[in-house]
Amino acid sequence: MKKKVIALIMLFACCLVGCSTASVESPVEKKSFVVGLDDTFAPMGFKDSSGEIVGFDVDLAKELANRNGYEVTFTNVDWDLKETELANGNIDCIWNGYSITEERKQNVLFSDPYMENSQLIITLNDSGISSKADLAGKVVSVQKNSSAYDAVSQDEAFVASLQNGELVQFDTNNDCFMDLEAGRSDAIVVDETLARYYIKQQPENIYTILDENFGTEEYAVGLRKEDEAFANVINTTLAEMKADGTFDEIRNRWFEE
Repeated sequence: MKKKVIALIMLFACCLVGCSTASVESPVEKKSFVVGLDDTFAPMGFKDSSGEIVGFDVDLAKELANRNGYEVTFTNVDWDLKETELANGNIDCIWNGYSITEERKQNVLFSDPYMENSQLIITLNDSGISSKADLAGKVVSVQKNSSAYDAVSQDEAFVASLQNGELVQFDTNNDCFMDLEAGRSDAIVVDETLARYYIKQQPENIYTILDENFGTEEYAVGLRKEDEAFANVINTTLAEMKADGTFDEIRNRWFEE
């Protein structure tokens, strides 16, 4: 009887292992892919006034899909869980102003970088803040699990100097801007691409961008480690788009020099 129980336990364990190692079908095999994004991250990928997902990265992904005979769909994900969604196969790539970091490289396969970005420090015009040093004892906000959070967190002395010795975190960059405008945050740190686009859309400029920032970085597409074939498709197609002028054409729709 005891042997039968042990055998059943071993069989059940094997089933669990088998289920946990089941592979996710590659976009190359199924000729389609799902892009995971934060649909408030303008102008990279966001919902417009009609509820349609649009943006620079959205247009790039659509052009890539068209050139390779793929179907592409876009879905909003909790940015704090984006890598989990990718690993579980709920999305096939993270393509939404996704910065390359050493920490992310441990779990994600990155495409070749296609755009540079920096992490800006933004305050209100009347804040009296003109440098990082002026933020000692102040409230600084960032998006959860974002490259802004990673960049600021690396400066441990700066974080320790803030109120309560920590960054305030919000689900979206829009929440960060609203908290700044309400006067609850003294400054926010956000991607330059989003910040300049957001500020441009406002009826009046009430913001100051500090000369100091938290460094430059590069955007790339994030993939599962095993999806090297799909990474090759992305790298080859983006290179072709840059060579034939399509990349610049798409960029000019969303950015000013």
